[in-house]
Amino acid sequence: MSPGPDFQPENVIRLLGRHEVRYVVIGGLAAVTHGAPLVTQDVDICYARDPDNLRRLGTAVREVHATLRGVDADLPFTIDDKTLRAGDAFTLSTDIGWIDLLGTPSGTEGYEDLARTAEAFTLFGYRVLVASIEDLIRMKRAAGRPKDLLLVEELGALLEEGA
Repeated sequence: MSPGPDFQPENVIRLLGRHEVRYVVIGGLAAVTHGAPLVTQDVDICYARDPDNLRRLGTAVREVHATLRGVDADLPFTIDDKTLRAGDAFTLSTDIGWIDLLGTPSGTEGYEDLARTAEAFTLFGYRVLVASIEDLIRMKRAAGRPKDLLLVEELGALLEEGA
């Protein structure tokens, strides 16, 4: 699968930072930030589900014309705090690439669970929480897809290097 259209992770980080969204970077970008030799095509985040954050997140993704990825373009869809509260996982196409929003990623209890052990990095001028390698492994194992299980091996090697 090719990268999302106009994949711009720096612009995703800047967008979320400008809107003061509380989130933890998960998935491929998190693995790359920790040093995994991986190519990623989207930005995956676990977002805090409190009302203020849902409002800020909804405003942010509407700014970049978010639509649901992989569904009929004619399907009526508005992403706002009510939609985010009613759902949990959203795969979005935006003007700045693909963004996947997960309220409760596999194997976790959500934002607070991941934020406790996340590491802070400065990415593109913003302080960003990035899921720990241990939590990335936990999420990938819980997802159980073949591509996730392969990444568990890479992440395990990074853990051993850091030990």
